[in-house]
Amino acid sequence: MKMFHMIIGLGLFCFVMPAQSADNMKAFPPPDTGMARHVLQLPKLENESACKVELIVGKTVEVDQVNRYFFAGKIEEQVIEGWGFPRYNVSKLGPMAGTLMAGDPNAPKVKRFISLGGDPYLIRYNSRLQIVVYAPKDTEVRYRVWTAGPEAKTMDEG
Repeated sequence: MKMFHMIIGLGLFCFVMPAQSADNMKAFPPPDTGMARHVLQLPKLENESACKVELIVGKTVEVDQVNRYFFAGKIEEQVIEGWGFPRYNVSKLGPMAGTLMAGDPNAPKVKRFISLGGDPYLIRYNSRLQIVVYAPKDTEVRYRVWTAGPEAKTMDEG
């Protein structure tokens, strides 16, 4: 009887915990030509429902020191048919745009990471699934974890 409980327990453990191997990537096809596949495995947190992950796509380029820049483009979520897993696609990055503040024309250019413009792209924090982003090869994919404070505040009636 002990052996039966052990087998059932192992079966449940294997069902709940994802495999941390190449098998976990079966649902995610290799990238197309000119694209790269970026994979992030998040660490387990005590309260994952209070967290979000911001995906930041861009590249490091030489620009002036005074203007703010951004790239045109967008991140799109796609659910992989037959698997139900999300993947995130950036089909192209560009063109780059920026503010038009006049700076010193003789000032040296600086290298800065320039990201997609627009609102932050936030997704649910889930350590049980990898975050997989397909983006052009010459781009970087970065991320930031956002955490909600422990207290929810009440709004006043107006």
